[in-house]
Amino acid sequence: MAYLQGSCPIVKKRQLTPTIFDFTLSCPQMAQQAQPGQFLHVKVDGFSLRRPISICRIGKEESTLRMVFEVRGEGTAALSQLREGDQVDLIGPLGNGFPLLSPDKKVVVVGGGIGVPPMLETAARYGSNATAIIGFRNQGAVILEDEFRALGCDTRLATDDGSAGFHGFVTQLLDQRLQEGKPDLICACGPAGMLKGVVKLAQEAQVPCKISLEERMGCGVGACLVCACKTVKDGREIFSHVCKDGPVFDGNEVVLE
Repeated sequence: MAYLQGSCPIVKKRQLTPTIFDFTLSCPQMAQQAQPGQFLHVKVDGFSLRRPISICRIGKEESTLRMVFEVRGEGTAALSQLREGDQVDLIGPLGNGFPLLSPDKKVVVVGGGIGVPPMLETAARYGSNATAIIGFRNQGAVILEDEFRALGCDTRLATDDGSAGFHGFVTQLLDQRLQEGKPDLICACGPAGMLKGVVKLAQEAQVPCKISLEERMGCGVGACLVCACKTVKDGREIFSHVCKDGPVFDGNEVVLE
């Protein structure tokens, strides 16, 4: 499906933590095309390169897309200063998202840090049939936990320091969940180390696993080589583009360093 470009107004802005912001944008055509796991390429005035930001929620009836992002540099800092009513230049929806199984399937979504937001729309498809495993550094960094619970998901929280939820890592909670029964699919987004652990557990349990990669991007549509990543096709290593071939890949095909 072809991507779109347009200027979309911010209809709602929230600040979730000192460094994480939540924008809801009115973009009817993009909202109708968007799928869980896709992303938006966002232009920030004064900066030449766009910023890739995952889609957090898709409001097809409301004609909205929601993106939750972390301030990581000057560009995202400038983006965070926009207000409700301001226009944002977007290209999207881009990339390949998570596979959409029947809503009655058992799916586990795993998110770490800023990899949690794209898992919310994925979990929304399955509701009470989804287990949401989300992890953060500490209690102050926790976002969206209440929203996963509101969807009816079996929501399990981990923090590195034990200040909220389980004291440990999402991979430990995933291991526990897999011992309770075999789901139909595992979907994950987060740091490479976390994804590597998730893929290993999925392979051991013989459960299909899809992972979403985060990479810096130039064009966002596969024309440049900025977001190249190593994948395995037909037994040999090749370079794929996260923006065009991903950001969602089969866990068995990605070479995670």
